[in-house]
Amino acid sequence: MSTAAEPRPAELPLPGGSEGATVKLHPLLSGVSPAPPAWFEREEGRLAPLHALGIGVSKDDRIEVPYVSFMVEHPSAGVILIDTGMHPSVAVDPKQNLGRIGARLAAGIEIERTVPDRLRERGIEHRDVGLVVMTHLHFDHASGIAEFPEATFVVSKQEWDAATEPRGWAHGYVRRQFDHAFDYRLLDFEARAVDSYATFGRSIDLLGDGSIRVVFTPGHTLGHMAVVLRLREREAVVAGDAIYTRRTLTDGVLPARAEDMHLFGRSLKELQLYNDTHPDALIIPGHDMEFWRGLEAVYE
Repeated sequence: MSTAAEPRPAELPLPGGSEGATVKLHPLLSGVSPAPPAWFEREEGRLAPLHALGIGVSKDDRIEVPYVSFMVEHPSAGVILIDTGMHPSVAVDPKQNLGRIGARLAAGIEIERTVPDRLRERGIEHRDVGLVVMTHLHFDHASGIAEFPEATFVVSKQEWDAATEPRGWAHGYVRRQFDHAFDYRLLDFEARAVDSYATFGRSIDLLGDGSIRVVFTPGHTLGHMAVVLRLREREAVVAGDAIYTRRTLTDGVLPARAEDMHLFGRSLKELQLYNDTHPDALIIPGHDMEFWRGLEAVYE
């Protein structure tokens, strides 16, 4: 399907890398909404599919779900975002940005602060963001793309292809969120130059200095990727929706659905092996409020 955006292949490494660089990681919360727990951690039984959709689940039994993104400070590449948080219009009329289905799924959403608000609290303007890494393009991660028109966006080719299919809306994509004439660069995880890293079969060193690696973790979506960051004394993994909750990582608790559950399980195994072999690493799940509350304001 044609789009206003005209993505180009990424020319790697992207500019800004510096030998031996480490980064700082700032978790950013932009919104919270109530949701059925069975969507994130699968139930068994005849009514499980209905409970996953919230049917028959009381307000008291719903859990609080965070909508998150991350700011990364690189010593020479500057300010980098991972995902974009919620667009400000969601606080007024969710359908404008999330679409009818997305607004229904995110019913009751409360906008804490948008990502530009969070950045300004740190003395950073939206135009200071040079690079945005998209784990995937689902409506709750791509909502705020329009807030960063000056940035370069990197997303996997596999994800772009899935999001721009004619029925993308049926798979969690809202085209109006990302269909802008912005600078999109596609990462092809089928390319011959793609390498492995640690326990991950397919990895790309974005800046060529080892500080920011994207690893291919399909399953939740067909083009999902996680981000491995080199901090001063350990690594951090922004896992996105490759794991909704910490229990998926530690206990193998699966979500109600994924675009491809076989691929999801394979990506989960790579994350679990990484967790076993890197016990000091910080691995951040996509929508776990209990875990989120325990995070520090910044990791160096």
